[in-house]
Amino acid sequence: MVFFVGDRAFKLKKPVNLGFLDFSTRDRRERACHREVELNRRFSPDVYLGVADVSLSSGEPMDHLVVMRRMPADRRLSHLVETGVPTAGALRAIARLLAGAHAAAPRGDHISAEGTRDALRGRWTDSFDQVRPFHGRAIDIGEATEIEWLALRFLDGREPLFNARIHEGRVVDGHGDLMADDIFCLDDGPRILDCLDFDDHLRWLDGLDDASFLCMDLERLGAPGLAEHFAAWYAEYAADPSPPSLRHHYVAYRAFVRAKVACLRWGQGETGAATAAGRYAEIALRHLKAGAVTLVLVGGLPGTGKSALSEALGDQLGFTVINSDRIRKELADISPDISAAAAFGAGIYTAFWNRRTYAEMLKRATRLLSYGESVILDASWTSAQLRADAAALSDNADLIALDCQTPLAEERLRTRAPGVSDADAAIAARMAEIADPWPDATLIDTSGPIESSVESALRVIRPTGADHVWQRRPQIPPG
Repeated sequence: MVFFVGDRAFKLKKPVNLGFLDFSTRDRRERACHREVELNRRFSPDVYLGVADVSLSSGEPMDHLVVMRRMPADRRLSHLVETGVPTAGALRAIARLLAGAHAAAPRGDHISAEGTRDALRGRWTDSFDQVRPFHGRAIDIGEATEIEWLALRFLDGREPLFNARIHEGRVVDGHGDLMADDIFCLDDGPRILDCLDFDDHLRWLDGLDDASFLCMDLERLGAPGLAEHFAAWYAEYAADPSPPSLRHHYVAYRAFVRAKVACLRWGQGETGAATAAGRYAEIALRHLKAGAVTLVLVGGLPGTGKSALSEALGDQLGFTVINSDRIRKELADISPDISAAAAFGAGIYTAFWNRRTYAEMLKRATRLLSYGESVILDASWTSAQLRADAAALSDNADLIALDCQTPLAEERLRTRAPGVSDADAAIAARMAEIADPWPDATLIDTSGPIESSVESALRVIRPTGADHVWQRRPQIPPG
């Protein structure tokens, strides 16, 4: 219970035992009050003023209050966003404050244990189990099932990513409940209140997970652009070059937790909570789709523009591009701008060199995929066996195959400037003779402007328009 008196707010904890928290005795409530003040002073030291005793006339304490500086309701972040007040500057300051708190936050093996892949998987599965009784009632069964499948598929292939986050010191004692309702944007800077104080384990988390809670909440408030900007500012101040897939995953996780809470409220008789559950589930599903780790094979004969398309897609989506011509010359210790031209099947273009080149490409792609990075493999892909080898990597990733074709290839080969590729029209003709059919690839006509080819490819890679937001790494907005 919160009492407002003048410029002060007093918080009284109810004498309840809910299982996950126990305030049933005065001593427990007193310890909880002091712990709340201690933890929240990390974010707003001038708001949490201390703990006051409520005493009988005899002087014997009967209860305890957290004493706080009262915040102006009209400066609440959620209110500002909903009423259209510009908040970009405040969000930048919030990102700086949060990143600074994370930098100074405690770390340790006991804290890191909550940031492992398996710990996160356990939290997801607990939520799935709690939501399952509400399938088809408070939450759409199709959405809930797809969320579960996408979330677990991402986790199944990403243990190296989570291990790397722990090794980098990214798992900290954070806030744990970063909602826009509990942030106040004052003239002298933001104040972040009400961290999760009743269960340390839920507050020990990846700093990116912490920041993603607010990203999710900003989307709930109808401000996805602000969410993207906040993600960029946090990444800047935290010096955190996380893969886009992980940011999407944490936003989805936070949204599904809120969907679970809404389902439980619906079960307690709050009929409108089903609408909220659906809204949160939609956010979760959208981000899981947009953040799906993806392996894209961009193939085609020489001169079809596959490398230009690969580079353009890499820039557009933030995917890593691995080019077979560069890998081949790297393995041969030849500079990429030096010609290694040879007759078809000779020099560094023998069957042995082909196998070695593709094996190295797949080795690098395997590592990148395990770290949550989406990859574009730029090669001819004329061999069905080599394509099958690549497909074997996609158990925990989306596999997209694009076959570049154009009648202009021969002319382009005759007129293009020297580059990393050594193929000419004669070699292209021989490759066409032995190329295996590629029936499961999507044909991309590369005859026109590169923008047209990119648009066609994006419709395949992100068929639902899948979230045009947050495709790249965070782009820091100006100002």
